[in-house]
Amino acid sequence: MKRKSMLALLLAVSMTCSMTAATGAVAFASDDTATEESADDATADDADAADTEEASDDTTEASDDDQKAADEVAALIDKIYVQERTDTTDEDCKAAKEAWDKLTDAQKELVEGEEASPEYFGRDTGDASKDDPRNQDEIGENELLVVSFGTSFNDSRAEDIKGIEDALAEAYPDWSVRRAFTAQIIINHVEARDNEVIDNMQQALDRAVDNGVKNLVVQPTHLMHGAEYDEMVEAIDGYKDKFESVAIAEPMLGEVGDDATVINDDKKAVAQAITDEACKEAGFDDMQAAADAGTAFVFMGHGTSHTANVTYDQMQTQMDDLGFTNAFIGTVEGEPEDTACEAVIEKVKEAGFKNVILRPLMVVAGDHANNDMAGDDEDSWKSQFEASGDFDSVDCQIAGLGRIEAVEDLYVEHTKAAIDSLGASDEAATDDADAEAADDTKDEAAADDAQTEETTDDTAEADAE
Repeated sequence: MKRKSMLALLLAVSMTCSMTAATGAVAFASDDTATEESADDATADDADAADTEEASDDTTEASDDDQKAADEVAALIDKIYVQERTDTTDEDCKAAKEAWDKLTDAQKELVEGEEASPEYFGRDTGDASKDDPRNQDEIGENELLVVSFGTSFNDSRAEDIKGIEDALAEAYPDWSVRRAFTAQIIINHVEARDNEVIDNMQQALDRAVDNGVKNLVVQPTHLMHGAEYDEMVEAIDGYKDKFESVAIAEPMLGEVGDDATVINDDKKAVAQAITDEACKEAGFDDMQAAADAGTAFVFMGHGTSHTANVTYDQMQTQMDDLGFTNAFIGTVEGEPEDTACEAVIEKVKEAGFKNVILRPLMVVAGDHANNDMAGDDEDSWKSQFEASGDFDSVDCQIAGLGRIEAVEDLYVEHTKAAIDSLGASDEAATDDADAEAADDTKDEAAADDAQTEETTDDTAEADAE
């Protein structure tokens, strides 16, 4: 029994050791597997970290490249955003557009310079093909040069400036209508973006000389005798001896006058035309009907530091003289001071009108009309009127004066006066020549009489001797 018990005990111990050894082997195997899996996980984490770092580097590199490409375009835009034309302007305009076209949409959003922005090339202002730069040669002997400040807004250029030019071309078929802009910044913008080439003053006058123009009539589309008008006159003065006759027509509002009380037929015609159009677009029969409905119209001009700034006060006088109690004149630049936005807001408020309609007092509905007047920025006139909290509604009419038929007719009248003055000058020159000839004849007759008298005296003296 003892032997059998001993054998059983040994067998049990042996089995236990075997099981323990097996268990230990399994445990060691599990530990090895876990260690291996940890190592694999660590390797994977390191790889992920490396991928993330590489992706981050790639993103940084891509971001830097994007900004660099955008900055290069911004520099090219700033180079052509200037008022002086140079020998490389055409090439610079082409280079700026080609560089812009190579940018991705994301890169275009990064374009930012001293004057550059994504809107320079990216903003849709209409179809440029509807416009006519009127820079053709073969002008003939009679040229009617229409001079404008200009606008890069395609629709407004076609409707407002071209509208005036078309009206003049129809009224005076014997005169070749050509165009010049005084703002080189705008000329460059249109050329770079739309490949439409418009003459500046020097180019237009050189073109007239090269084409053998004899009679030149210049019709400015400027609102008044301001700084732009003065610069235009100065440019023309340098070319007067290259033509047989030159005449400059009046700007839209005619003579400036000495103070705010001075108004004239031109200002009256424009005041009536713009209020008629504003009422028509707003759905009123006339200004009185609008006033009865509590609606005021604010006509926003540009403003100027030139002495001609009194013209805006004169236009307010004209509105008052016509009985338009709900018409207010303002200026973007706030000159004169009483036409600044905050001053106009106070005037409209004090007059008791709760509804306001803003409309540009400008030949074209360009950047000032779309941004300074009707824009969403907090400093736009629309935003300032709304922010005042004094009005129930603030709306905008974006339309230039140049598309109003009555205004076009006014330019036609001014041009006629200038053309007629050429004939008057010719007649005056003829009269002067005739008078001079008559004086010469009279002098010759007097000389003959004196000679005859002297001969007679000599004969009488000889007889006496």
